[in-house]
Amino acid sequence: MVSGPQFRLLGPMEVRVGGSAVVLRAGKHRALLAALLLRPNRVVSVTELVEHVWGDTPPARGRGTLQTYMMRLRAALGDPSLIETAADGYRVRVDPLAVDVHRFADAAARGRAAAASGDLTAARQAFAEALELWRGPVLSDVPSETLHSEHAPRLTELLMTVHEQRVDVELALGHHADLVPELFALTRDHPLRERFWGQLMVALYRGSRQAEALEAFRQLDRTLDEQLGIDPSPELRALHQAILVGSPELAAPVADRRQDRAPASPMRLPDDIADFTGRTRHVERISGLITGGSVPIVTLAGPPGVGKTTLAVHVAHLLRDRFPDGQLYVDLRGYALGPPADGLDVLSRFLRALGVPPDEIPPDADEQSTMLRSLLSGRRVLLVLDNASAPDQVRPLLPGTASCRVIVTSRDDLRGLIAMNGARTVPVDVFSPAESVALLSALLGEGDHAELAQRCGHLPLALRVAAAYLAGRDDVTISGSPIELAYAALPPAPQRLFRLLSLVPGPDFTPEAASALADVDAEGLLTVLAIANLVVPASAPGRYRFHDELVRYAAAAREESDSPAEQQAAWTALLNHYARGVERCAELLYPGIVRLPSPATGPVPRIASSAEALAWLDAERPNLTAAIRHAALHGPAEMAWQLADALRGYLWIGQHVGEWLATARHGLRAAQASAHRPAEAAMHTNLGSLYLRLGDYGRSVEHHNRAIELYRELGDGDAEASVLNNLSLVHRRSGELGAAKEALVRCLEMLRSPDSISTGLYNLGQLAVELGEIDGAVEHFSQALFLAPNADSHTYLGMALRLQGRLDEARVHLDRALEIGNVPAGEAEALENLAALELASGDAESALSPASRALALVADGGDQQVATSVRITLGEVRRALADLDAAAALFEQALVTARRIGYASGEVRALIGLALVWRDLSRDADARAAAGQAVRRSAELGLRALESRARELG
Repeated sequence: MVSGPQFRLLGPMEVRVGGSAVVLRAGKHRALLAALLLRPNRVVSVTELVEHVWGDTPPARGRGTLQTYMMRLRAALGDPSLIETAADGYRVRVDPLAVDVHRFADAAARGRAAAASGDLTAARQAFAEALELWRGPVLSDVPSETLHSEHAPRLTELLMTVHEQRVDVELALGHHADLVPELFALTRDHPLRERFWGQLMVALYRGSRQAEALEAFRQLDRTLDEQLGIDPSPELRALHQAILVGSPELAAPVADRRQDRAPASPMRLPDDIADFTGRTRHVERISGLITGGSVPIVTLAGPPGVGKTTLAVHVAHLLRDRFPDGQLYVDLRGYALGPPADGLDVLSRFLRALGVPPDEIPPDADEQSTMLRSLLSGRRVLLVLDNASAPDQVRPLLPGTASCRVIVTSRDDLRGLIAMNGARTVPVDVFSPAESVALLSALLGEGDHAELAQRCGHLPLALRVAAAYLAGRDDVTISGSPIELAYAALPPAPQRLFRLLSLVPGPDFTPEAASALADVDAEGLLTVLAIANLVVPASAPGRYRFHDELVRYAAAAREESDSPAEQQAAWTALLNHYARGVERCAELLYPGIVRLPSPATGPVPRIASSAEALAWLDAERPNLTAAIRHAALHGPAEMAWQLADALRGYLWIGQHVGEWLATARHGLRAAQASAHRPAEAAMHTNLGSLYLRLGDYGRSVEHHNRAIELYRELGDGDAEASVLNNLSLVHRRSGELGAAKEALVRCLEMLRSPDSISTGLYNLGQLAVELGEIDGAVEHFSQALFLAPNADSHTYLGMALRLQGRLDEARVHLDRALEIGNVPAGEAEALENLAALELASGDAESALSPASRALALVADGGDQQVATSVRITLGEVRRALADLDAAAALFEQALVTARRIGYASGEVRALIGLALVWRDLSRDADARAAAGQAVRRSAELGLRALESRARELG
């Protein structure tokens, strides 16, 4: 959910500005606002607006009358800046995701993307999010025939499609029994929509209701015949036949409620090439070593272009059945022109592939390596480590268990792996003459290819480039280096693109990046290069990559043919492309995070939704980290800190701590070398946030304090106040509550806007609660409510009033918070406090429902601090209901999470809850131990109220 004004059009119009509902009683005002909101941030002409509002009977003075209505609409909204006057119309300035129509389309797109990638749980969640936005017919109380005719059919059709796609996902998850009532309703309401009928038939059949499934088909057949005079589609007739014969293809999948985890058996190999040729002895030798005996590592060593990677991937595909727990692949880029693959990044990728949630991946490379070995222990997994330049690149990735095997490719024999890790080397040389001729025959057709094979030195890379050069050219022969000839045969435009692509710092590139780099439309030129085998498709769709030898040739040609100024211009254009892309993603994913002003220019990559933004960043992450490193070392320096700062929100969201640490450090070095104080302060803030995430509070404090010093020198009070607010959180997490309060007080003294002051008061009030200063908390939250009467301020004041014992007043504020609505974490906090209030009133039965609803909102990937607190409250409710086993489980889960994320007061509350449950279960020794830990931790942290409760248990 975005911050700021919120607008709902999927049903009766609803408007919220500043947390309060705005009622537009005039129908023409609603039509006017709807016309603008359906095209946010775009100018809607006066002519269009008059037509939408008055239809076929416009007023005599259309423009003047429209101006009057617009003035009244601005006044009703209470924020005149929301609607801007343009040259020939008006535009509404809002985040598109603040309008439910666009949020619906975004959620639907995320659902489709997740379903396409196989992440069914994410797809289910996104589709549910989209459907929950509909409260009735679109624009139901907006009196505008043109708006209804232009938009209602499109949106209604998209709604039906989302229903269909969500049901497909639910069926794939094995939830057919739950779907039957809903599908009966959908087929009743939309009797001509055949896909619903097909889904109903499948759901009934999987629920052992074959007769009803067949009856559903007969009912559809009758309906179509009576209303349209047609038969069911061929797809429905085929489904009917499959149900009649009990086709095994219709069997239900096993329901799995844990689809949010990555597959336990990841299959991450690049595609095997269709025309793999020769290497019979090598394949037999490698397969024998991998599957038999005690050889844990096989190293394929040979010169560049000899086909080591192709051979390794081919063997890995052949052996997939021997390694049912998965195959992992990584290009270590040991011989690339750009930087080698970062060890932390590789380890993180492997751990994610093996199902480790991002927030459970440790930040240290040694810890990650240990976790990898632990996960692989006893499993049968094959790892392919491509392009390693040294044993130290490989060792952190080795499984250390006899059941796993590793194939390494390198130009060297990596003798260190032989001596210390039991590796066996298989030399890979050029093709034999017979193998060369066989490959050329496969590529060019049968013929006398012996001389050509010899001219190519029997090198597979050269053979493929030569074959691509000669294809369709009967009158041409190879008289020199195939790469040189293939390059020379290109027209000037693809030649120039080929040269400039050697500037790409990462492992691959898109046509958009290539276009920016060379200032051309590169799509067709890349096709020319791919046909010539000078670039090849990467494993990800729509991306290309270089062979190391080809990129070296391209770089040499670039140095010879392109001036330093031309090369610098291309490099800067590529960085601008990356920067504009990251900025666009930041706008979609985390618009509220303040970022450094951007120097980037040029077109923005085509990224339309948050799902596309995440996909773009995931795909470009290796290129972006490499670009930041290169810019820090070789310039332009400002791009290093600009990209590092703009990536901060994404790296936080994805918990990519390795890349986060590397990019922030490169950005800081570049800023310090350039004596750019604002950037240096931003990078210190960035690192401070990272070390807070890692639980390294000492370093976090150091970086935050340095940022505060720099912002003070610069006279940037707003930025200094923001860092002070962050610093207070660090002190709270580390138990330095006095220092946290001091930082917050200093922060509040510098704040100016009501919103920022209210946020500071929230933090001060929460700190007062932890300190046991409940009267002070009530005062702080009351002031915050006065400044910003939103759901959060009502929730926090309700919490403080409950702790003060003023239960009736607390209930009023908590009910109001739920009426206003909030993001999932905010709503969960309100529900949790309502449950705690019912518990304090002695009604544990009534407390169960809000506590359970709260946990449902945040348990699956939501705010983990809120989820921890909710589990503790729900545990207290379960204990009050004498469900002691469930209570103990909730407290234990909360304790584990609280310790992992550094949530100090949550840790103590969970320990107190465990002590109480274990005392109820007569586990006296366990109860005393938990109470003792709670006393020690609360005393260390200065949590006086919790310390008092813990001591009472002793």
